[in-house]
Amino acid sequence: MKNLYVGLGLSLLLVACDQNEVGDISLGAFTTQDIKVNTLIDPVVTGVTCHVASIEADLSLSDPSDSSIACRQTDEITAGMIKAIDKSKSGEVVFKKSKSIFFKSMKIRRVFDAQSQTLMYVSYSTKETSGSFKHSLSTVPLWGTAAYENPKIFEL
Repeated sequence: MKNLYVGLGLSLLLVACDQNEVGDISLGAFTTQDIKVNTLIDPVVTGVTCHVASIEADLSLSDPSDSSIACRQTDEITAGMIKAIDKSKSGEVVFKKSKSIFFKSMKIRRVFDAQSQTLMYVSYSTKETSGSFKHSLSTVPLWGTAAYENPKIFEL
């Protein structure tokens, strides 16, 4: 039991010391929940920066599942970067953060829409909450970048 408390204490310290945190908004004097805003630079498409806002409860065993995401081009995006990403329909996880000791996490997945030449970033919770899996979407078009390829026109 002692190890459980030590583990919980360490995990609370790690959450409080998030190096990517750029904002901490209190939800009021009588709550332990805050809105944390974190910056994420895509590890492969380094010209994309995402900001993720989520609720975190410092003294709780589980954080709420709500989150929102906004991604923008903040540096060059090259054709080599786009060649290096997973282009399957399910894309790939580019970020993962534990939200609970009960196996709940928040993930951000990058999916490439070749038709519209757009990167899509989906933030989602891995546990159902109130009958719904919480999620949020942001897109980064490649138009105007060195990675843009004129998409083939598909007939309907």
